[in-house]
Amino acid sequence: MGIKWRNWALPVAAPAMLATGCVGTQGAPAEPTVAPSTSVARTVARVCAGPVAGPAQAPAGAVTIDPTVVGDLATKTRNNPPNSTFWLRPGQHRLEPDRYAQVIPKKGNRYLGASGAVLDGRRTNQYAFGGGAPDVTIRHLTVQGFVAPHNEGVVNHDSADGWVIEHSTIQHNSGAGLMAGARQRVRANCLRGNGQYGLNAYKTSGRVSDLVVEGNEIVGNNTQDWERRRPGCGCTGGVKFWAVNGADIRGNWVHDNRGAGLWADTNNNDFRIEDNVLEANDGAALIYEISYNAVIRRNTIRRNNWVEGRRYAERGDSFPLGTIYLSESGGEPRIPARTNRIEIYRNVLENNWSGITLWENADRFCNSPANTSSGDCTLLVRDVRRCAQPAIATTPLLADCRWKTQRVDIHGNRFVLDKSVVGCTVKCDRMAVLANYGTYPDWSPYQGERVAEAITHEQRNRWHDNVYLGPWKFVAHDPSRVLDFGQWQNAPYQQDAGSTLDLRAGD
Repeated sequence: MGIKWRNWALPVAAPAMLATGCVGTQGAPAEPTVAPSTSVARTVARVCAGPVAGPAQAPAGAVTIDPTVVGDLATKTRNNPPNSTFWLRPGQHRLEPDRYAQVIPKKGNRYLGASGAVLDGRRTNQYAFGGGAPDVTIRHLTVQGFVAPHNEGVVNHDSADGWVIEHSTIQHNSGAGLMAGARQRVRANCLRGNGQYGLNAYKTSGRVSDLVVEGNEIVGNNTQDWERRRPGCGCTGGVKFWAVNGADIRGNWVHDNRGAGLWADTNNNDFRIEDNVLEANDGAALIYEISYNAVIRRNTIRRNNWVEGRRYAERGDSFPLGTIYLSESGGEPRIPARTNRIEIYRNVLENNWSGITLWENADRFCNSPANTSSGDCTLLVRDVRRCAQPAIATTPLLADCRWKTQRVDIHGNRFVLDKSVVGCTVKCDRMAVLANYGTYPDWSPYQGERVAEAITHEQRNRWHDNVYLGPWKFVAHDPSRVLDFGQWQNAPYQQDAGSTLDLRAGD
């Protein structure tokens, strides 16, 4: 899984926690407000600096957990019935010194932390909370120091359904701070400084559905820099979504993560990504990859992609690495969702490394060796084995065996670029719709310029009614076709009808 992009290089807002002093991975305090614009003005969810205090006393009927008794939380969970409430007193709570000594909640259990209650894995325990019990609630608790393996998580390790995690700090763990199951609610948490992800929304069997991620601060994750340790793994960033059907991602402050801020990878569908502040992430603010049907609106997106964009430019890579990057993703009316398009509107993108890139890899389709999500097929063809010659060369498989970047509507956005702020001279100023020349494998029915022509001219991908401030350039069809605004607006591309560009604003 993960980004596979270049054949020529490879065969409504949540309540804001208004406080100060949260420091990102680059060491400088984050800016307190978002610059106003004609479209969007956001306050940020400063959860890490101003967490909501937990209950000072045990609620009626709650079981009290003593931090001086090692393993008290796990033991009392075992010894009490489902639907029990546990109150963790202030102090550092510890599990037994065994890597598998995690808490296994029962259905409906509630875990409430007093102010200063910390569950610390001491770099010994792998997981904090696991098991398959549904409808578990965790509030006002700090969870830190656990060492989950790569691609695994610390809280809700087994992706059980119906969990609610609120007003908690999940920080300085290996792996992902938390996993997600169906009907999960992740609200007003600080997901900070975890080794791989703040949140990994993934189930080993079935799909995550009806997920809400709201009002969280997601900062400084991927401290172990997994993309360097495993080049091309596509396994880094603030949040990763895998095969999620229905998600509302709103009112979050996603900043200073190593890698992408938000990354939806492989057969996600029906996302609303709205009212977030996405800033100062090393990679793209948002990647939506081999997925379907999304609304991306009213987000403030600034100073992203400086590290990864500059890295590509310095090595001479001509690919327009976008801050919003759609890779083989588009609208599909045959897959039920709240929209049958990908709609990107009323966002402000300010001083990022490039803008929006719509990409489709001609060599990436079901059953192709170039598809490193190798066991997966599109949501239209469940059995990957059907995508083979001779059937793949005919209707309907010719269309349905590939993920398409289609039906993307980009309008009413404000794109601001000042190269002196970004610190670049070239390759940070691109808006793009393109594909590669299809070559692989030798039985592929998508060889040549077929896919490049389709994504550029035939798949209803449209920019219109946007505002551009700064020296923007536009790429169409393939990386060699770099256009000025007039060429982009005129035949044969005919993009950005009703849009304006002011070159002086960003020079």
